[in-house]
Amino acid sequence: MKKSLLISVILLFSLPLSAQETIDSLRHAFGRQRVETTSLRGSLYADTLDTGNPSVKVVLYDNGTYRFVKDPSAVADSTVFTEFWDTRNVNPYRISPESLPDRFSIWIVDSLDSYCCPNKVTPRSKFGYRHGRRHQGIDLPYPKGTPVPATFDGKVRISDYVSGYGNLVVIRHANGLETFYGHLSERKVDSGDWVSAGDIIGLGGSTGRSTGPHLHFETRYKGAAFDPSWLIDFETGTLRHRLLKVRSWYFNPNQRYVQNVDDEDEIFRTDEEDRIAAEEQAKKDAAARARAEAAAQKYHTIRNGDTLSGIAKRYRTTVKRICQLNPGLTEKTVLRVGRRIRVN
Repeated sequence: MKKSLLISVILLFSLPLSAQETIDSLRHAFGRQRVETTSLRGSLYADTLDTGNPSVKVVLYDNGTYRFVKDPSAVADSTVFTEFWDTRNVNPYRISPESLPDRFSIWIVDSLDSYCCPNKVTPRSKFGYRHGRRHQGIDLPYPKGTPVPATFDGKVRISDYVSGYGNLVVIRHANGLETFYGHLSERKVDSGDWVSAGDIIGLGGSTGRSTGPHLHFETRYKGAAFDPSWLIDFETGTLRHRLLKVRSWYFNPNQRYVQNVDDEDEIFRTDEEDRIAAEEQAKKDAAARARAEAAAQKYHTIRNGDTLSGIAKRYRTTVKRICQLNPGLTEKTVLRVGRRIRVN
């Protein structure tokens, strides 16, 4: 079994460059997949195999299953966990959401990462303004003392009592995202701890600015908060997609997640599909403008006694403008009865 696994891994990491288009296509389809809880917390493993890639290992479990995992030492060296690292400041980035790209992609989980829904439940208070105050996450019903799991693998940046949040745990993940867990009655981790999805980081509570036991859950990217429902379907507990296609308007405090199949198809277009769609849209826009311009154009058929000045006065324009709209027509042109000229 170990030998066959190793051969599969070697093949995976030695795909020819000529297969890039196929890889991109698979990556695109893979990114759209919904994800159930993938946490293997508590599972006993029997052995670990090298893959040829020093940052990736194969872990064999006692129950006969296996999975690819990232080597923690390789992850720890990432600048994600060193730059803008602050164990007290909720937002160490201090950049404006407007400075982020209009659109970009973030891998949420791949075959090397884990996911665990913080709580499969109907959110009680949604993202956006609430009572005139910005609510930068969602509130999940959570009985006091109930264990709270980490949603993704990562490193604890903050584990402290923070005004408003009460007992707060903030975890930074390798993709640059951060998840916030507020109002905890007790914190089970310290700043600097590495956690896996499903690890217990605290207990549900009602500390800080809270009207009753619940979990305040936030998702942020470079300090900018967006509705966690873009990531997780809390009703079913599933991760909506492995790949999050981000739009700048996600960070608008009034922008909540609204499921729309057409919008989702637009969000998940590839760059090439985007280029083709943009060209098609440009053609449609040009055709629409042409139709609108044609509909707005007015013409006059010359009758006995007509003069350019009289026609200009009638249509509230100027002789100069009429001449511009009709190539070859000048103020000295003899108007022929029956000729049709454009007047706007």
